[in-house]
Amino acid sequence: MERKEIFEKLNEIFRNVLDNDEIEVGETTRADDIEEWDSLSHIQMIVAIEKTFKLKFNSREVMKWDNVGEMVDTIMKKI
Repeated sequence: MERKEIFEKLNEIFRNVLDNDEIEVGETTRADDIEEWDSLSHIQMIVAIEKTFKLKFNSREVMKWDNVGEMVDTIMKKI
């Protein structure tokens, strides 16, 4: 799967979980950049990402993410 495809799926997940159709995440997008992105929605997104991509993250991986690009790096390593 290409990086672009992963971002397309992530954008769908972010829009659904955060209930905002205008969200567009990119390489450098951080939680601080999106008002609706809080700790609870973060957990909901992780669960949705795991289901969508059929993979599991460990807490160490999740804690290392500083932006969406790093999240995509981890997804690419696992698929």
